[in-house]
Amino acid sequence: MSDLILFWHRRDLRLSDNTGLKLARSHSQKVVGVFCLDPNILERDDVAPVRVTYMMGCLQHLQQRYAQIGSELLIIKGDPTQAIPNLAEALNARGVFWNWDIEPYSQVRDRAVMDALQEKGIEFKEKNWDQLLHAPEDIRTGSNAPYTVYSPFWRNWIVKPKAEPVATLQDVTGLTAEEKNLAATAGVIALPTAKDLGFNWDNELVIAPGEAAATQKLEEFTYAAINQYKEQRNFPAVNGTSQLSAALKFGVIGIRTVWAATKEALENSRSDEVNTSVIGWQQELAWREFYQHALYNFPALETGAYREVFKNFPYNNNETHFQAWCEGKTGYPIVDAAMRQMNELGWMHNRCRMIVASFLTKDLIINPQLGEKYFYQRLIDGDLAANNGGWQWSASSGMDPKPVRIFNPASQAQKFDPEGEYIREWLPELRSVDTEFLISGNIPTEERDALGYPLPIVDHKIQQRLFKERYQQQKG
Repeated sequence: MSDLILFWHRRDLRLSDNTGLKLARSHSQKVVGVFCLDPNILERDDVAPVRVTYMMGCLQHLQQRYAQIGSELLIIKGDPTQAIPNLAEALNARGVFWNWDIEPYSQVRDRAVMDALQEKGIEFKEKNWDQLLHAPEDIRTGSNAPYTVYSPFWRNWIVKPKAEPVATLQDVTGLTAEEKNLAATAGVIALPTAKDLGFNWDNELVIAPGEAAATQKLEEFTYAAINQYKEQRNFPAVNGTSQLSAALKFGVIGIRTVWAATKEALENSRSDEVNTSVIGWQQELAWREFYQHALYNFPALETGAYREVFKNFPYNNNETHFQAWCEGKTGYPIVDAAMRQMNELGWMHNRCRMIVASFLTKDLIINPQLGEKYFYQRLIDGDLAANNGGWQWSASSGMDPKPVRIFNPASQAQKFDPEGEYIREWLPELRSVDTEFLISGNIPTEERDALGYPLPIVDHKIQQRLFKERYQQQKG
């Protein structure tokens, strides 16, 4: 057996601040990366072309980074429960290391890989948490139970010491010429493009792929925008958020690096306003971790509601209404603008995600799982835990102490897009409409017809009342 350790990349497409890579390097100088194109993921019907395009770009950059330090990133395609152990055996590898993941499929997959490696006598390391600041086992209630409400989770989570970023992988050796030949016969392929895999996305990406681009994005955000984050984060016409969600989903930036940047911003702060803004972003990072812990501790969240009253809720599921929502043709300007942003960019402002999710579940009374899936089919940052957690929050079906929360689209637009800048950007046919009508949605019928904009497909007040009645009936 050689001293080769394969490092299996999944949601950690970077060399810096990677705890699993640090662990691998501590065991051997010969560390080679591997990424498996998994048909169990890529052949699902909820895979977004924009997300695959971003991922393949990140892999291209990661491959270049490995070459720069004298090693390589191997690409294989197939079921990882067989492909990873078979590659390790073919290369006579001493071990296969990777970072743990919270998703239900990943848990089952990784156990199967560990069993296969164990049968072959190949070393592996279990439960190295890299994508979290705190492992799920470390954040528990006084009775040692997982948290189901964010506020007490945050109070416990924020006081615990956070690890510092770990060093960038370097000073490693790669495969010998003989081993490269073995790799070629063991299923290693050239890195394909997203189009090679059948995913076409020709629009621009909201964030450039790769570790360097994510690092630059973080630096730009923490240099300026984070100082007004608390005030500006809810205004979709303002570039006031980090737009790092895709980078965090694929781990092209380390969470410890991100946290260290927030600490530095606090140290450099000279006002209570800036402190409040930085802490506000830290709270959003904690929300991200809360949803990951929740999915790890309650894997049934992936397929259904957390709250009993919503497990068999009588949704309408009107197909015509659902299609109008998907296409941004509901007749509610703020809703339609947000949906068109997502359809064109593969990204949507977070405030708008809440608005459209509330509209689908409370106004159209459609099962949130349909909206959750549509988001996953479109978003560059589609992440199971965050997407599921956000939808369950908006649908009132998840871990939230407030039983029913209903957003009024007109009130949301008036509060967060008061001049109609966002709406006009994404609904160009309405640019000439008076701002008061644009925000309220009360555009005269004649003007709607002339501009080719649809009438509202439902009445918010009527649907709000109907939803509440059904909710009370379900409660019994």
